[in-house]
Amino acid sequence: MSFLSLSELAHKEPMPGFVGQFATGATMTSVTWTISSKAQLPEHAHPHEQVSHVLEGQFEMTIEGETQRLGPGAVAFVPPNARHSGQALTDCRIIDVFHPVRDDYR
Repeated sequence: MSFLSLSELAHKEPMPGFVGQFATGATMTSVTWTISSKAQLPEHAHPHEQVSHVLEGQFEMTIEGETQRLGPGAVAFVPPNARHSGQALTDCRIIDVFHPVRDDYR
C-alpha cells in the first residue's frame, strides 16, 4: 500500500488523551496524534528512533533530562533507547515517525 488517507485510518487511544491514527510501512510507523490539553506522556524508552513534528499546539517534551517547549513547526529527534516524556500544554496535533516498525502500534 503506497497511499493512504487519514480518513481511512482507525482512531486508537493507547494512553489517555492521546488519540492516534497509525500507518505502518515496511520499515517505519507513522502516527498522527490528536492530543488533549494536559495529557501526560509518561517517561519511557523504546528501541525505535523517533521523529516528532508539532503541527498545532504547545507540547513540553523532555528527552534524556533536557526539556523544551515545542510549538508549530518544531521537530524533536528521540534517539533509540532514550528516556523521554511529555505533556500537552494545549490541545495538540503531532506526527510521530518511528523506525523500525512499532509492532505494538499495528
